[in-house]
Amino acid sequence: MGEVDPAFIQAIDRRPNPKPKNSSLIDGIPTIDLSALSTGLEENDLRETDSSPSDVSGHAKLVSEIGHACKNWGFFQVVNHGVPLELGRKIEDVAKKFFELPGEEKRKVKRDMVNALGYHDGEHTKNVRDWKEVFDFLVEDQTAVPASHEPGDEELRVLTNQWPQYPPEFREVCQEYAQAVEKLAYKLLGLIALSLGQPKNRFDDYFKDHQTSLVRLNHYPPCPSPHLALGVGPHKDAGALTVLAQDDVGGLEVRRKSDGEWSPVTPTPDAYIINVGDIVQVWSNDKYESVEHRVVVNSEKERFSIPFFFFPAHHVMVKPLEELLSDGNPAKYREYNWGKFYATRNRSDFKKQEAENIQIHHFKLPE
Repeated sequence: MGEVDPAFIQAIDRRPNPKPKNSSLIDGIPTIDLSALSTGLEENDLRETDSSPSDVSGHAKLVSEIGHACKNWGFFQVVNHGVPLELGRKIEDVAKKFFELPGEEKRKVKRDMVNALGYHDGEHTKNVRDWKEVFDFLVEDQTAVPASHEPGDEELRVLTNQWPQYPPEFREVCQEYAQAVEKLAYKLLGLIALSLGQPKNRFDDYFKDHQTSLVRLNHYPPCPSPHLALGVGPHKDAGALTVLAQDDVGGLEVRRKSDGEWSPVTPTPDAYIINVGDIVQVWSNDKYESVEHRVVVNSEKERFSIPFFFFPAHHVMVKPLEELLSDGNPAKYREYNWGKFYATRNRSDFKKQEAENIQIHHFKLPE
């Protein structure tokens, strides 16, 4: 990637501001210590209370912190999370080795209309090309998704990972990493369920029987005109949760709910960044909100990040939890099928702009 091709240039109102408003007053997203999980989860001690996090102790404090972060930010960082630090270093190492390969070698595992997994250097967000290259792989080595977005078509197609020949340890490291982060994702989902007053395993079954979760390796090369392009344009995540590892370069920005300004997420060593996705927003009936975020680039340093997207199985129907509904809090969304939603967003014959515009607000019920 050399000079900025017009395909990368953002509209004027979407270009990054090198000096954010009130930059000296920016509050970072919350950082939550998960070390209490090492003593085990006791549901009676983990239900959220109406108190602030400082008023409660032990496991209940952890659940309260998670609930406050989901409600007020939609983003938070976790430390003492239980994922082996060495494993994080190993996957970053193989990611760097892979992206250093010649383009011809990387394109041997390039994704296409038949296989949506593997290497790709033409990712778009809101119809503008992102300044990055990626490699995607499923947490389960293969899974099933609807073959068509059409409501009456029940045919499934199988998605299967494709792996590069080099580096030779790539597949083993990626699969080991995915399994470790999946365990963390389940723990976080349990804490979110408890913060909503539900059993900690309330959501687990949605991810059984061929979940569609995937891991993405992101490489953001230095950009000669970082004021014109973005690593990833403004967007929200469609899944349940995203668990992100990033290096020390930085670039992720979150749109603050309090004032709508972009807040940079300063890298914390060995932390994971967690954000609530659209599915949790629907399950919680808008108590928790999926928040817009983006990635800015720079002209000097390359950046690497590794998001884990926690997606349910294709057959899951997504709707507000009945346990949270009442006369005073009616359902705000009609139910939708995750697999058909996934297929619609990935239609090969859809214009990219139209496909990306299929968001959960299309399922919003009139008030």
